[in-house]
Amino acid sequence: MTALIRYRTALLLRSQRWLAPVLLYVAFLGVGVRSGQPVLDSLGYTAAGLLPVTAWLVQVCVTQEPPAARTVVAAAVGGQPRAHLSALLTALGCAGLLGTAATAVVLLISEPASTDHTVRVPLPSAGLAGLLATACCVLLGAAVGALCTRPLLHRRGRSIAATVLGALLALVTSGSPAKYAVTGLVTGSLTGTVPVPVLPLLGAAAVATAAALLACALTSVRG
Repeated sequence: MTALIRYRTALLLRSQRWLAPVLLYVAFLGVGVRSGQPVLDSLGYTAAGLLPVTAWLVQVCVTQEPPAARTVVAAAVGGQPRAHLSALLTALGCAGLLGTAATAVVLLISEPASTDHTVRVPLPSAGLAGLLATACCVLLGAAVGALCTRPLLHRRGRSIAATVLGALLALVTSGSPAKYAVTGLVTGSLTGTVPVPVLPLLGAAAVATAAALLACALTSVRG
């Protein structure tokens, strides 16, 4: 699997199809994150923006090969499910690295204080909370991407529309782990309290695992 993920990553980098989602995310951060802003607010904004970007990266990784190449890779690694899983893991890893880098930048430029700048926020705790919220959004984004592209949806137009709608619902629906994690950061910033979204992370991991298993299982049936 390691060699397969390296192959997927090299293919992604050479294709340059990662540029659009990454540049969109950089632009999103450029609009909403400023030096000196309260750190928890900026971390929540940073995590939320990563959810649709991750879903986009999943679509890129899953669809970057022509059908003939997918068949050859599947035959070489022992089946379509294993090949499909490697694409999902590649997108997940790339999004995780992007989110970690963005979180580090936010910690460097943000003010470690509450929204009203009266309560000091410890940066190590804020960094941990930000990484956990980022992980929640990455996992939910991967789940959305896995359910809104091949093999469940083959038509590009339907896939894009479903991805946009799914990412939006994952961010705003009550009970969503991503919404809970992001809202916790923003709410905690009001009082200077740092939340630790462990339960949302576990929920996001469960959803992402179920989505990946379903998508991989259907590759043998729907291609």
